[in-house]
Amino acid sequence: MAVPAPTTLKPKGKLRAGRDGSADESVGARRRIPVPLFLLIPAIAILLFGMGYPVVWQIITSFQKYGALQQLGGKAPDFVGLDNYIAVATSPTFWEVAIRSVIFCLVTALITVVIGMGLALLMTRVPSGVRITLQIALLLAWAMPVVAAMTVWIWLFDRRRGVVNYLLDLIPGVDMNQFNWIGGEPFVFFIVASIIVTWMSVPFVAFSSYAGLTQVSTEMVEASQLDGATGWQRLRFIVLPIIRPVIMIVLLLNLIWDLRVFTQITMLQDAGSNSSDYDLLGTYIYKMGVAGLNFGQGAAMAIFVLALTIVLSWFYIRSLLKEDQA
Repeated sequence: MAVPAPTTLKPKGKLRAGRDGSADESVGARRRIPVPLFLLIPAIAILLFGMGYPVVWQIITSFQKYGALQQLGGKAPDFVGLDNYIAVATSPTFWEVAIRSVIFCLVTALITVVIGMGLALLMTRVPSGVRITLQIALLLAWAMPVVAAMTVWIWLFDRRRGVVNYLLDLIPGVDMNQFNWIGGEPFVFFIVASIIVTWMSVPFVAFSSYAGLTQVSTEMVEASQLDGATGWQRLRFIVLPIIRPVIMIVLLLNLIWDLRVFTQITMLQDAGSNSSDYDLLGTYIYKMGVAGLNFGQGAAMAIFVLALTIVLSWFYIRSLLKEDQA
């Protein structure tokens, strides 16, 4: 009995052959592209409305004289061109605050990433019970409301009843009685502010870095150990290159957050001194724009902060562009 030969189903449409002889599916690929793009439309619309409108309003206001009368609707804003930007650019106080803010965010973000990375490495080495306890402690610190946390920190550094002064005063030869941490020298004030901001930001870095470390191949690490690599060499040449994207994104986010820090500085100023020597960009813009009812110059400063944020994050954006081109 003759067995019929198997038949193969031929596609109804014609596939064009590529240079390597394979079928060209670019037509079908082009047909599938609009679906993902269509699904992105709601997210893009929300971003444009939620972020685009405030930016556009700030840009327009930065070219206007917008004060109390304009805010209350008693007078239309006057177009003043670049006067607000010139006033900001020629203000020595603004540049002092800007330089101080950049130094503060760079130092604080770097310290935060180093400590967070160290805690992440520690969580990979300690037993599970210790690791869970450490993670719970970090989570509680991260979940604490900013105002509640700041109340505790201000009490710790209070010059009359502060625990920090009390403990340091117990050390022989150290006199910290009535030492003013947050109302004395600006340098000491920003040390305290950096400690507080670091304490609030370390949990995010630690959890993100620990998640990245869990993706490192244990076989690769063990093989390098058998080859004689030291712990530092394994960290430098294997672990850090693998989790480099995680480190870069958490560093970028901390730079942006620390550059725009506001609540911590404001509450420390309320407990200490309200002088401009204790200002960073966030508090200075608030005092000039909102409290000083000079919304035009405040908007011009906000645009400067936006541009400064883009400059600080450019190294990460450039690395993303290089990865896309590779």
